[in-house]
Order: sequence, then structure tokens, then C-alpha cells
Amino acid sequence: MARRLLLLLVLLSGCSKGPQADLQYIGQARSAAAEWALINQKAAAGQLNRTYVNSMHHWLRDAIRTSSDSVTERNSAYAREMDLLLKLPDDAQPQQLRDHAARLKKIEDSLESA
Repeated sequence: MARRLLLLLVLLSGCSKGPQADLQYIGQARSAAAEWALINQKAAAGQLNRTYVNSMHHWLRDAIRTSSDSVTERNSAYAREMDLLLKLPDDAQPQQLRDHAARLKKIEDSLESA
């Protein structure tokens, strides 16, 4: 009996929806935005070659798109932040990217403390 109850609890927890279920995607998008900012900063300083920068832009944009496609709350502030990130050009200003990452971090922190 206890085994069945445990199995039921595990199954129900996997079905959770909403912001708490989206925390992992918020963190992934935030991390990708911060890394994108660093890549653009170093590229502007001439510290990275163009092939690497292009590859990283593709990889980071794909990571943000995957996170955006995975969230359950499409009308949330964090979903809008992800969508705004995806609309930016590859060579977006590092500070602009950091601002988006900071807003995602603030949302992430508020959900973690809830």
C-alpha cells in the first residue's frame, strides 16, 4: 500500500504545472542570456574568432528557444522575457542581454522563495 502511495505521489509531482514547474527553464534561459552577453563583450573586444562567436550564438539562441517552448505559463513575465531575448540580433549589446538575464534572475529568485 505504501509503495502505491509513493508511486502516486511521484506521478502527481511530475504533472505539476505553472511557475514552479518552469523554474528550470527560467534558469536555463537566464544562464544562456548571461553567457550571450559575455560572448558579445569578448567578441567586441576582438578576443574571440568569428566562427566560435557564430557557433555560440546559434547554440545559445537554441537553448533559449528550447526553454521558451517548454514553459507552461505562456502569458508570464518570464515567457515574455525569453521571447524578447529571441527577438534580439546576435550582436545585441551585452548590457541589454544582462538586463534581460537580471529580470529573469529576479523572477527565478521570487519563485524559489515562494
